[in-house]
Amino acid sequence: MLWICLYFPDLPLSVFARADAQESPTVVSSASHRPDVLVANEAAKQRGIVAGLSIAAALALDSEITIRLRDECAEAEALKNIALWAGQWTSTISIEPPAGVLLEVSACLNYFGGLESLLDRIDSGLAEIGFPGVIATAPTAGAASLLARAGRAIAIQEREALEREVGALPVELLWGQTLFINATLASQNKWGLTPTTLAGIGVRTIGELLALPREGIARRFGQSLLDEIDRARGMLPDARPMFVAPERYHGQIELPSPVDDAEALLFALKRLVVELAGFLRGRGAGVTRLTCDLVHEDAKPTSIVLGLSSTRQAEHILNVLRERLSREQLPDRVEAIRLISEEISPLRIREGDFFPGADRNTEAGAQLVERLRARLGENAVRSLALHADHRPEDAWRYKSDAAAGP
Repeated sequence: MLWICLYFPDLPLSVFARADAQESPTVVSSASHRPDVLVANEAAKQRGIVAGLSIAAALALDSEITIRLRDECAEAEALKNIALWAGQWTSTISIEPPAGVLLEVSACLNYFGGLESLLDRIDSGLAEIGFPGVIATAPTAGAASLLARAGRAIAIQEREALEREVGALPVELLWGQTLFINATLASQNKWGLTPTTLAGIGVRTIGELLALPREGIARRFGQSLLDEIDRARGMLPDARPMFVAPERYHGQIELPSPVDDAEALLFALKRLVVELAGFLRGRGAGVTRLTCDLVHEDAKPTSIVLGLSSTRQAEHILNVLRERLSREQLPDRVEAIRLISEEISPLRIREGDFFPGADRNTEAGAQLVERLRARLGENAVRSLALHADHRPEDAWRYKSDAAAGP
């Protein structure tokens, strides 16, 4: 087996910042009575604002920074949509809260041109959907997770290298699946370990911990600690709950600030459309009916419904939405966008037609009609349909259904 871990150390920030084309100084704060900076973007770091700083101190450095309260529900939804998007690579996916997604890819490497090619595709895809992260690969899910959380963006395929790399990892990673390790080191983990406990016995890495007598480790900290390390080393099975994809895509993105210009929505909308395209590729399907809801500050959401010939091309979907938005009169400023695939259908893969250009011409014609309808209105562009009548002048009818081709 071969596991890829996608780990997102800045996930609390990414759920807000992915819609910000300008990358204004932004921090995410804790919800405590004395809030601290949990994550800061690059623009904020350039002003001296870093994780661990109090919000009061951050405001003293820059009174105009944007402060967002951590939204753990949004982070959980983001992981689900990343897993949904990653279904285009493999169907064996496991979510590892609070900031990881695991993919088992041994069966699909040849299809995607090898591991290096697959990793490049995943890395560029994550940038497109606005979730930069650390990507680590190992023969076990536990090792891939540990490596990614340690910031080791490496690919290990041999067992010998696995043992060496896991042994060199800092023992603090055993504090569990937490984003902000430094904030939790003062407390015990589930085995009763603390930094003082380990430093007192000269243990700084997982390898140094394993060098101690196993019976003593089990007696002092419990057998479950050794079991978790052994699962990462591939010495014990590591069963994980598998992600089950929903029947349709439902994505939402919150804008950094409310906007009243439809063109300004396209940057954020592209993030959602690329996610949708990944979901459709994973299902071997195309979308035929799509809803885009624009959530306003003080008005009911504006709902845009598109009928499409079955497609999963992100560029085409975005072009149709652009045309539709260009003629939309917004009643109020937009603060969030929702994208929902209402109807999807299996997408026919065309291979080796006798006249290979025919299907491409038909598809291009259908996409042109959809863009014209989005720009001019559903009834402005019509096509012809046969009608059962023996009279030639009545043997046809106009049709204007949005999903119809030319």
